[in-house]
Amino acid sequence: MKRVLISSLMVFVFSTTFAQKFNWNKNQVIAHRGAWKKNNFPQNSIASLNEAVKLGCYGSEFDVWMTADNVLVINHDPEFQGLTIEKVKYEELLTKTMSNGEKIPTLEAYLSAGKKQKTTKLILEIKPSLISKERGIEVTNKCIEMVQKLKVVDWVEYISFDYDYCKRVLALLPKAKVAYLKGEISAEQMKADKLTGVDYHYSIYQKDGWIENAHKLGLTVNAWTVNTVPEIQWLLAHNVDYITTNEPELTFEELKKTPVANGWKLKWADEFNDAGLPLSKNWSYDVGGNGWGNNELQYYTNADSANANVKKGNLNITALKADKDKNHYTSARLVSKNKFDFKYGRVEVSAILPKGRGLWPAIWALPTDWKYGDWPKSGEIDIMEHVGYEPDSVYGTVHTEKFNHVIHTQVGKGVRINPYTAYHVYAIEWFEDHMDFFVDDQKYLTFKNTKKGSPEWPFDQNFHLILNIAVGGGWGGKKGVDDSIFPATMKVDYVRVYQK
Repeated sequence: MKRVLISSLMVFVFSTTFAQKFNWNKNQVIAHRGAWKKNNFPQNSIASLNEAVKLGCYGSEFDVWMTADNVLVINHDPEFQGLTIEKVKYEELLTKTMSNGEKIPTLEAYLSAGKKQKTTKLILEIKPSLISKERGIEVTNKCIEMVQKLKVVDWVEYISFDYDYCKRVLALLPKAKVAYLKGEISAEQMKADKLTGVDYHYSIYQKDGWIENAHKLGLTVNAWTVNTVPEIQWLLAHNVDYITTNEPELTFEELKKTPVANGWKLKWADEFNDAGLPLSKNWSYDVGGNGWGNNELQYYTNADSANANVKKGNLNITALKADKDKNHYTSARLVSKNKFDFKYGRVEVSAILPKGRGLWPAIWALPTDWKYGDWPKSGEIDIMEHVGYEPDSVYGTVHTEKFNHVIHTQVGKGVRINPYTAYHVYAIEWFEDHMDFFVDDQKYLTFKNTKKGSPEWPFDQNFHLILNIAVGGGWGGKKGVDDSIFPATMKVDYVRVYQK
């Protein structure tokens, strides 16, 4: 009995020790060809691998070819300094040197270097042979043989632009993590073929619901090659698992800034990646030219592409000098009412505003069911308002029965920025006990729930979003309208709503 207990204890200790052997980094960053760019290391060098490890990347990606004498080497392109890898012997490649003095790494040397650490995964890309499919399968076989020989199975994940190579990896290593790169195969097919992930160009994922569908099927989602802040933030917002990048340092910085890092989860978004009219599943229109309670001068049209259209990743809301009924200006007012209504959360809208005296663009929210009665009893949230005669200011404001502009008690604040030449992110974070207002993540206003009831805090009900440009009106038209400014367009890059 004592021997059994001792044996069991030894197994437990060994198993526990082994389980703690690896401590893979838990982030979304995969360094593309290693972390090479910032410090000018050669791509696909052991130096760039070591830098990816130093940075704490989840993975370091590298590319494998086979020489004419069947040596597996690491390089992205089919040529290495003028030599076609598949057509020359390894010794010929050794006549060339990388910029840091390294010779072209063999797969054996690269994996051996990677084995010295236990935090960063080695993402092995098998390059499609330019000679034949059969040779490519042979390369795949030899890659697996080398991984097994060096006992680095736990370190390595696999990707390829050749689907047959991916399936071959799984035939040899059924438990391997394998993702496909090219972009034309459905998530359903990859799931059926037992691939564990998809690794497509980020643009593929802009198709509605692509990432969500892949996740429902149990696939991981990686995006390549992502090097700019808007792309990084889009992917992080949409819950991508991994980002393959030439800019791992930048990606780590953006990871700190994303709402997801603060516990927010994307609930609803429109990224405006389609073309034509705004998506009817997301938006409808307030229509008419009755002044809208503010003596405004425009007529809001219904699904008119002259006033509202999506093009090149932007929603364009355009105010025109044009006659419509009794009005001499037309514009658009998009509302998410009964298509997306929400209570509490973080709202972000990235936009460039139109310039000109008499314009009054706004990003705001009204109650859907008017729980406490007509305006202002049920509240209004102005995430961003701008009046064209103040060209360097935007405002965030809250209206309630007790605090509103009619009785000059509204709670609001202005921020001095240039809203015309670059996108700014206008945001609120709305909680049960307070509401914070932001421009580009800089908080400038907090409105607190006084617990004195709906006259001061009617914000315990569903609201919906509104995007519009008004012309003239009690505030926007205070100094008249300059007719030379038309057409005037507000460009909206995205609308995102997060909740916890």
